[in-house]
Order: sequence, then structure tokens, then C-alpha cells
Amino acid sequence: MNPWHWLTRPDPTPGFTTGKLLKLLARILIFAVIATVLSSLLQMTPLKPYLETWWGSLIFVLILYIPAAKLLSMNDMFIRPAPRGAAPGKAQTLSSAERRKERHRYAGVKKSAPRQGGRR
Repeated sequence: MNPWHWLTRPDPTPGFTTGKLLKLLARILIFAVIATVLSSLLQMTPLKPYLETWWGSLIFVLILYIPAAKLLSMNDMFIRPAPRGAAPGKAQTLSSAERRKERHRYAGVKKSAPRQGGRR
């Protein structure tokens, strides 16, 4: 199995399983390695005096964490409910006549109110 697909594919089992915790640990370790390498590389540039201040560190962390927030979140490890509405494969298999029939199915005109007082 491709490691990237293993890290990014939602897990169909509910709860915190060993697989989910391993995925989260792998994501955190990858992020920590990337953050450390980037920080080390930036220390060799003329930005070093700015990165050693509290606000320089804050900017670096924000620039690094905002793109990685989706990767580090656990929201994609759980199954999302399917969106409500039409089935995704249904609209593609209908012919133009069937689509027209479905479109006009609920487009009927309501009857007007009784003109002469209702029932007799």
C-alpha cells in the first residue's frame, strides 16, 4: 500500500483504533521532521536574528502550522456522512429524455381555489 494513501485515507472503523493512533503519530513525526529541517535551513540565512525573537518564531510557526493543520487534524480519520440530495451516479446514467421527465415531474401547476364555494 502507498504510504501517502495510508496516511490520508479515512479509516472506516469507529473510535480510536491502533491504526488511527499510528496514523496520527506518523503525521506528527513527519511534521516535526519538516519543521526541524526548515528551521535549521532558515537559521543559515540572514533571517536568523529575526527567527530568534518571539515574534519571528510566532510567524514561522503560523506559516508552518496553517498549511499543515488539515494534515494534523483527526477529522479526516472518521467517515463523513454522504451529502443529501441526488445519488452521485444516478444523474450520469439517465438519458436526456429521463432527465427531462424527472425535471418536469414536480413542475406541475397547482389547482386554483374552488370558484363556487366548494362542494355541493
